[in-house]
Amino acid sequence: MNRSQVTRAAVLTLAIVLSGCALTLDATHLGVPVSLAGSAQGPDSGTAFSVTKHSIYLLVGLVPVAQPNLEDVLAGQMGTGARIANLRVKVRSRWSDLLVTGLTLGLVVPRSVTFEGVVAGK
Repeated sequence: MNRSQVTRAAVLTLAIVLSGCALTLDATHLGVPVSLAGSAQGPDSGTAFSVTKHSIYLLVGLVPVAQPNLEDVLAGQMGTGARIANLRVKVRSRWSDLLVTGLTLGLVVPRSVTFEGVVAGK
């Protein structure tokens, strides 16, 4: 292998690693106010929630198969006249996710996605 081939292989590998397992969330079509941070004067009061869903990717994370739907998760938490405050989204690999990834040699890559926040009145 010459230097040009090694450079091309390194760039291709880097591109594959950086493009895998991307989760895109869009809160513009939810129909209720959603904020990522609360007021500095005082914390938002309401009912806290935490929901964990799983996303699944194939081929080292390049092909998304199943991703959690933000609208469905928040719809299960909402009431009339409510809003979501302090929304946090955590994406992580649990030990079971890593086990599945290792056993399938990267063919199947699951991730755990946790949505946390507070349902507050208007």
